Amino acid sequence: MYAVIKTGGKQYKVAAADTITIEKLEAEAGDVVVFPEVLMVGGDAGITIGAPFVAGASVSAEIVRQARGPKTISFRKRRRQNSKRKKGHRQDLTIVRISEILVDGAKPSKAAAPKTAAPAADAKPQGIAAMPAAGAMDSSNLSLIAGIGPTIEKKLRAAGITSWEQIASWTEEDLEAKDKELALRGRAKREEWVEQAKELLAGKPPRAKADQAEQKSGEDW
Repeated sequence: MYAVIKTGGKQYKVAAADTITIEKLEAEAGDVVVFPEVLMVGGDAGITIGAPFVAGASVSAEIVRQARGPKTISFRKRRRQNSKRKKGHRQDLTIVRISEILVDGAKPSKAAAPKTAAPAADAKPQGIAAMPAAGAMDSSNLSLIAGIGPTIEKKLRAAGITSWEQIASWTEEDLEAKDKELALRGRAKREEWVEQAKELLAGKPPRAKADQAEQKSGEDW
């Protein structure tokens, strides 16, 4: 038996034990989810096509893991305007394993994970309190240190500097050595990379994002 389901604005043909990658679902590995939007069910008994969905049909699946797709680059340049913009994006994805194809209103043999209430559409994060805790941030994300852009981050990683812990441990001598080695022109000391790294490790929000949040909070007033 197979079915065609709809989720995340896309359609997938699935059968029991299939593993598919879909748009991100708010669930954790091991949770069971049910897809109620079944467009078609096929099997030995024939094919049933929904209008638009098959009545009483659903598909249950188990979350394997959360993942991210490959990076895509968007680059825009305006000729003779001295203007260009480059952005990277990685789509959040969820990998699921199909457990059962259910018809005639049958319930899954394993209970689905309860749905959490979605935040109100008009709810806006307020200042620094809305930012993730340090434990939820990746210490290898050097770009959270204000002053480290894509070009400098590439230099640092090429030199084996890949975490906040490494930067936080720099001494004055290390700062001078790295400044000469990587041609930073005093930027690390001037923008207090060491202090910023220590703040991130201590659980404080990134300075750049905190400044943006405070500025936006002031605009809301």
